[in-house]
Amino acid sequence: MNGGDAVSEGHGMNGGADGGARGGADDGGRTGADGGADGGADDIRVVIADDERLVRMGLRVVIDAEPDLTVVGEAADGAEVVPLVRELRPDVVLMDVRMPGINGIRATEQLVGGMAEPPRILVVTTFEHDDHVYDALRAGAAGFLLKRARAEEMVQAVRLVARGDSLLFPAAVRELAVRHGTDRRRESSAGRGPVGRLTEREGQVLRLMATGLNNGEIAARLVVSQETVKTHVGSVLAKLGARDRTQAVIAAYESGFVLPG
Repeated sequence: MNGGDAVSEGHGMNGGADGGARGGADDGGRTGADGGADGGADDIRVVIADDERLVRMGLRVVIDAEPDLTVVGEAADGAEVVPLVRELRPDVVLMDVRMPGINGIRATEQLVGGMAEPPRILVVTTFEHDDHVYDALRAGAAGFLLKRARAEEMVQAVRLVARGDSLLFPAAVRELAVRHGTDRRRESSAGRGPVGRLTEREGQVLRLMATGLNNGEIAARLVVSQETVKTHVGSVLAKLGARDRTQAVIAAYESGFVLPG
């Protein structure tokens, strides 16, 4: 396998002066209380999971070049990334979906379903229409990014998901929904299930979310305040049992509430 064992700061390349992981199990949080010797307390802590060593090195260079971002560990497959994340408690995991052993989809399921406060997972993929991407989003990933993305797009995406937002590409999600949601749409129709419990306004908000609009853009479209939109989004997520906007949009497509096209 290209890449070797999982490494963390202080134990692998570019080891920190503190000789260990910042913000690990000893402080009980994903962000260290003192920030560690190699970064500030507000740094966004990142773990990279990819079976290609050169890809990991490239991502590390991009991430570590930013003053507010820090790579705290690397893993070469899904079997390595799960225990590494539980030890290091990063804010964001850059997850390749196609890895040997446990792939990125299964690793995402284990992290999202097995941790009280899982990190935000950003899928990094070669092809935006990769079948695995949709499965990873359904498993709980906050969004996806192409490996050919520019450096500034990469760091912006990490910051975006770290603060709790989702990274959606509406056109790509629509196409993936066409390919993967047909059977589910046959089993469910608009007006049934959790989506059927939405109010008319919540339904409007969900449809606009599916187009990729953020809260400010939705507020402008509906001529309401951003705080009102935020309240509606929270209600939509609660009624759908969705962890974030990505999950809500997928539910909208799979229920037939929002139709691709």
